[in-house]
Amino acid sequence: MDQARRTTLADVARAAGTTVPTVSKVLSGRSDVSDGTRDRVMRLVAELGYEGRAGRAAPPARGGSSRDGRPPFVDLVLAGVEGTWAGRALSGVERAATEAGVDVVVSVARAGDDAWLTRLLARRPRGAVLALVDPSAGQLATLAAAHVPVVLLDPVRQPPGTAASVGAANWAGGRAAAEHLLGLGHRRLGVVAGRRSHLYSQARVDGFRSAVTQAGVGLPDGRVVHTDWHRAGAGEQATRLLTGSDAPTAVFACSDTIALGVYDAAAALGLRVPDDLSVVGFDDLPEAQWAAPPLTTVHQPIAEMGGAALRMLLRVSADPPRQAPSQTPRQAPREELATHLVVRGSTAPAR
Repeated sequence: MDQARRTTLADVARAAGTTVPTVSKVLSGRSDVSDGTRDRVMRLVAELGYEGRAGRAAPPARGGSSRDGRPPFVDLVLAGVEGTWAGRALSGVERAATEAGVDVVVSVARAGDDAWLTRLLARRPRGAVLALVDPSAGQLATLAAAHVPVVLLDPVRQPPGTAASVGAANWAGGRAAAEHLLGLGHRRLGVVAGRRSHLYSQARVDGFRSAVTQAGVGLPDGRVVHTDWHRAGAGEQATRLLTGSDAPTAVFACSDTIALGVYDAAAALGLRVPDDLSVVGFDDLPEAQWAAPPLTTVHQPIAEMGGAALRMLLRVSADPPRQAPSQTPRQAPREELATHLVVRGSTAPAR
């Protein structure tokens, strides 16, 4: 294909073996398209670099639009609504949206189900904040082609250069956790991390490991275990970590929920926190203060991150990227909010 010209709907339709109206249906969130065709079109939109007609704004949603012609609402798409992380993120997004005079529509992106994308495209919002959602390249390209700007909140994977994002200083937070435990004299350290593929889990472990390595203390691979972010699974992995003659005297858990699973494992093994085992979490959710003993943890400014993502989204939607097909795409904005350690009762000097 001639790369000197802009990719058209007809190009996408030809490559997908379908029609221009069908491609248009995919981009407008119509439900009368088969899943296979929709997936194929979204993949080809990304591969061929289809951007939609330059300068074309998304049509207003039913119910009217704001005075500037854009829809008066934004979407917040959450990976799940369980737990207090989602509540804090929502509160930050809603507060910033209220200050800006826009409404928020909340939806859930369940794993393996892209129905959220079809619903979002059909609503044609002013833009969308995707919180802990892992969109595919095809989904991001489809949103861009439909002129729905997106900001990734706490991205699950390294976002492409064209995707705006807001996150936390995960690496620095992991390092602060290690420095605290090392300062208490602990030398047998362990980590219960989240999924290996998750960007923030990797960053927290890497930050922790950097401080441990600098201190000349070993952190063997067997002392780093991974779980699925749920308390029960974390308890199972922590039990493996805490059994044996060379078990760690201190554990860094990559979330507060994981830390509560470590508490469960310690109790089942007859270990007292912090007398026998020091524990540091990450997030500083309300559960951290309710735990017995209250959990030492790395504070992640979740509500502030939600507000920053909403404000970034409004800036991006007010100034969408416009470039000729031959130009390099404009680098999307990135923002990283600071984390800090909150010391409570779950850590104590090593015996």
